[in-house]
Amino acid sequence: MSGPVTQFINTHYRHFNAKTLRWASEAYVEHINNGGQMLVALAGAMSTAELGKSLAEMIRQGKVHAISCTGANLEEDVFNLVAHDHYRQIKDFRSLTKEDEHQLYLEGYNRVTDTCIPEDKAFKVIHKHFIKIVKDAEAKDERLFPHQLFYRLFESKTLDKSFQVDPKDSWLYAAWKKNLPIYVPGWEDSTMGNHIAASCLDGTFKSPRVIRSGLEYMMALSEWYQSATKQASIGFYQIGGGIAGDFPICVVPMLEKDLELQDVRKWGYFCQISDSTTSYGSYSGAFPNEKITWGKLTKETPSFIIESDATIVAPLMFAYILGW
Repeated sequence: MSGPVTQFINTHYRHFNAKTLRWASEAYVEHINNGGQMLVALAGAMSTAELGKSLAEMIRQGKVHAISCTGANLEEDVFNLVAHDHYRQIKDFRSLTKEDEHQLYLEGYNRVTDTCIPEDKAFKVIHKHFIKIVKDAEAKDERLFPHQLFYRLFESKTLDKSFQVDPKDSWLYAAWKKNLPIYVPGWEDSTMGNHIAASCLDGTFKSPRVIRSGLEYMMALSEWYQSATKQASIGFYQIGGGIAGDFPICVVPMLEKDLELQDVRKWGYFCQISDSTTSYGSYSGAFPNEKITWGKLTKETPSFIIESDATIVAPLMFAYILGW
């Protein structure tokens, strides 16, 4: 049965980006119902936008099978989990002056559009636990991917008493529960990535070797993709642009052209949500048709571009896919 959100979309989303949203949602459902799987790429500030309220349920219900995300989205889902009550919302953020911004900086707030993240309540709450996890890994001569640091953080249960929102609204918590494969290219471009690099420089950690690299993430992704596509067609659902999407979608041409493997399955579904115009080299990404020339998609791949605000579109699509 379909719920009120799904019924509303079916009734009112008739043309333009609205109709594309509906078509893309229907194709997503069809892909999953036909035994397919889906990789979701998270760019932008989706975790600060609390996308976990819908994405976590998508993960729990088996509608998402792997995630590629920026380092910021990885950590900010946990920041929200432990510091939500201390976030500051600024309704008139567009009228902030440079002096206003400087005052926020002095007060320890990092602004993401209308939401200000309190550094001392977010980062510092998990900082000491991260130090222990990395030091323990070094002592055992282990090497961990960035997302595995967060998985171990959840496993330790040291944060449980610090949760300020229900963990059911955390997509990363849901991913940990499912042991979902996660790929975080360019993790160094994040608060925790910066901190780990600084800790290697000041001698807190012996070597950056303890953290596995982006190249190793690509190798792990290729292993997962080859294994998964033996059983199912894998779809690609991209929120925003940049490295979170560009990194994983390249695995197909890498397997086919660089490793020269035969019968590599192309991505079986493609949808991208972005409010940035894909043209003239100004945006990191490409129209679906262009991706055909790179060997990422085929001419038969159901492909959609929704040019709109992902914080509006993604929750609506997830609600449709979940039948809400």
